[in-house]
Amino acid sequence: MTSAVPLKTVTVGLLGCGTVGQNVLHLLQRRQDIFSDIGVRIEVAGVLVRDADRARDVPAGTPLTDDPAFLQECGVVIEAMGGTQRPLALLHPYLKSGRPVITANKALLAECWRELREYALAGKLYYEASVMAGTPVIGPMSTVLRASRFESLQAVLNGTCNYILTQMEEGKEYAQALAEAQEMGYAEDPPTLDVGGFDTAHKLAVLARFCADGDFPYDQVKVQGIEGVTLQDVQDAAANGEKYKLIAELRPGPDGEGWEATVSPQRLPNTHPICSIGAGRNALVFRGEECGELYFAGGGAGGMVTASAMVGDLLDLVIGFPGHVPLH
Repeated sequence: MTSAVPLKTVTVGLLGCGTVGQNVLHLLQRRQDIFSDIGVRIEVAGVLVRDADRARDVPAGTPLTDDPAFLQECGVVIEAMGGTQRPLALLHPYLKSGRPVITANKALLAECWRELREYALAGKLYYEASVMAGTPVIGPMSTVLRASRFESLQAVLNGTCNYILTQMEEGKEYAQALAEAQEMGYAEDPPTLDVGGFDTAHKLAVLARFCADGDFPYDQVKVQGIEGVTLQDVQDAAANGEKYKLIAELRPGPDGEGWEATVSPQRLPNTHPICSIGAGRNALVFRGEECGELYFAGGGAGGMVTASAMVGDLLDLVIGFPGHVPLH
């Protein structure tokens, strides 16, 4: 009779315990059996929050704290706090020690790439959830799609804008559709990051580093939001068999030199694959010389949708797959 093989303990630290962080904790608990099957036990060493006394929907016994000292004992950190400077200050010394980080923070990746790039190249950064949440696009771009010469991409990467424009198709003014999006929790208050196109620009910069240029700078993305789209614009488009979408686009520059990255509201034919998605969803059309046109669509936001990709990254990490490595 053989004895059971002891499980290897992986200590995890979580930064932030909002909607995404809470769902990460619940999903880690739900997936204990999957980790056990690969010989791993996940132990949450600490969860960094601003107010440790505030009530949260987390598993019983979750160690909430406002002191980041627990990071010193963690084998991996999952960052779900958002923003740029605060998480960078916390994560940089941790990454410098050679330990891995999982994040969904597209703003951090887009705006602080100079500080993070070497760790991504070393396979220490995992960030599948940063672009389309639980819909995998970074994984394919960083692996099998590299065999195909990239030509262009078009994408809807912000569910809030997609929801607003879809509601306008039903006859609602922009202000009314935005207010409803905020009531439903789709849009932040103020909603500038979403409706101004900056959230989409962050995500496009991340994608560009896999498709076009590993050093693609965020400030090279030209950004126009949907604030200027009127109900009349949307109705005129509908009369011509078209829909308005906030489109992230990456294509070759003039004369084939360099790359152009833009975020802007565009009119697309109703037959375009991007126009078939639902109100709050994301979609991406990737074109490569050898692979042809590929289509990705699915949930691009939401606590559990995002958590699913982050816990998926953790599974990859403990199995031994490296993080998401951009073009060199």
